[in-house]
Amino acid sequence: MSRSVPVRCPACRREHLYAAQSYPCACGAPVAPPLDPGAHAVAVPHRTWEEEWLTLCCAACGRRSQWPRPELGCPCGTVLRVAVAEEDPAEPPAAAPALAARPAFQPVTIRTARDAVTAAALYLRWLGYRGIRRADQRPPSGIGLAARGLVAQVDPTVRPACPRDVECLWLTAMTESAGCAYFSLAGYDAEARTRADALGVPLFVLDLTGTPQPVNDHADALAHRGR
Repeated sequence: MSRSVPVRCPACRREHLYAAQSYPCACGAPVAPPLDPGAHAVAVPHRTWEEEWLTLCCAACGRRSQWPRPELGCPCGTVLRVAVAEEDPAEPPAAAPALAARPAFQPVTIRTARDAVTAAALYLRWLGYRGIRRADQRPPSGIGLAARGLVAQVDPTVRPACPRDVECLWLTAMTESAGCAYFSLAGYDAEARTRADALGVPLFVLDLTGTPQPVNDHADALAHRGR
């Protein structure tokens, strides 16, 4: 559990004791924002998507992901945003253990939507994920897959994925306390790529040979390290 810090409401001057909530990383380790006890909390008059999230680094595996900013509701009705300390660049996270060499991925030719789902499932298994199945929650478009520690979306349509598609997958992953990955046959529009980069969502394009191709840095990292 993270250390509690005093938080004073700037509206009513009431003081609270607050401890940041931790969330599980995709590797399973808890991640919590480091609070700054010397900084003042600020009131939140209105919300924007960019200000709701911050990037944190998991000390166990080094993965950088988006997490909700710590907030506290005062009884006077004011929503307080609690200050977060800067990460110390002089103390990098522990490196992830070396991975055993994997055999070459064996693709399946994509001719149908089912083939696209099969290709994505085989790729996830090649990355090291187990228990792959149809996701319980159906995505707005395409087909959802789930594995231990990961949810994925496979879009076999001819429409490039849009920002809403990426955001819905990311929110589902947050709800499941899991990582995520997106596989699209038609690729992604520019805004979808920008949103995925901001949220830490790996994006893959499925070519007709059935081999997923990483299209952003998060996908490159996942393809390199595996589960």
